[in-house]
Amino acid sequence: MLSTAEIGIDLGTANILIYSKTKGIVLNEPSVVAIDLNTKNVVAVGAEAKEMVGKTPQNIVPIRPLKDGVIADYDVTAQMLKEFLKKVSKKIGLSMRKPTVVVCTPSGSTTVERRAIHNAVSSYGAKHVHLIEEPVASAIGADLPVDEPVANVTVDIGGGTTEVGIISFGGVVSCNSIRTGGDTMDEEIVNFIRKKYNILIGERTAENIKMGVGHADENHVEESMDVRGRDMVSGLPQTVTVSSKEVYTALKESLDQILETIRSTLENCPPELSGDIVDRGIVLTGGGALLNGLKDWLSEELFVPVHLAPNPLESVAIGTGRSLKMISKLQKAAK
Repeated sequence: MLSTAEIGIDLGTANILIYSKTKGIVLNEPSVVAIDLNTKNVVAVGAEAKEMVGKTPQNIVPIRPLKDGVIADYDVTAQMLKEFLKKVSKKIGLSMRKPTVVVCTPSGSTTVERRAIHNAVSSYGAKHVHLIEEPVASAIGADLPVDEPVANVTVDIGGGTTEVGIISFGGVVSCNSIRTGGDTMDEEIVNFIRKKYNILIGERTAENIKMGVGHADENHVEESMDVRGRDMVSGLPQTVTVSSKEVYTALKESLDQILETIRSTLENCPPELSGDIVDRGIVLTGGGALLNGLKDWLSEELFVPVHLAPNPLESVAIGTGRSLKMISKLQKAAK
């Protein structure tokens, strides 16, 4: 009966996830494409392309075609989607001819940016393309009762953006989106180590430092980690030991921006729903939600309970796929 597939796509800055109605999450790969500049052909996509970052000859360039949650390079994004959808059709053994697709978009994206996402997916031959706002998708994926008249607050900390949304009765009551996320934190770590130690490290090393000894709370048990990079004076490889307190200093500005965004979203909340938030709290989704101590730190700063979604990394993709059932209710069908 399933001649056409129904799939949800989380078009993330750091990772692309594809959810199939029948099989759940069928693809979770980095949004990176390696392109041969001489032939303009795609050499690799996803995890294979991410392995190449910073390690390729001059004619092969790994590109991240999505910046701050929106399409920065339209042609490369369309090629990447085609490659991923080919992989998925092999994996789930479904005919991917004319699939019905739901894609999530950042709540702050413009009409032009939404149209670019719509067209990139349509170019693969999708029968229907629906766009859904990211806060709604993350709330559905975190098992929150979005279609009930109660406040559901989600904070989705992705690679390129942080989305804060208050959802009630199937729609967004108040939302804010800032272009600060996991990538910004990685950049801050790169800059901090360059300034303090005169050592240049790559994005992947910065991400490993953040995941290893990054903390959101200043009062944590100090840890340290050996970091390898290139000495900017001698040009030779060098190893330094970085402490978690130093990493906290590097991350502090990004974390304060996220906190400020949550505060301003809550300030715009109708009083009736504010009562719900005190009882029900806030749910964190996205890869950034996994930063050590983030949940407790936010709870202390905001004086409301903060919970981690059951599966933070996959919440948006799961919600995007599940929203197929309620797309008419959510009234987010692309015009």
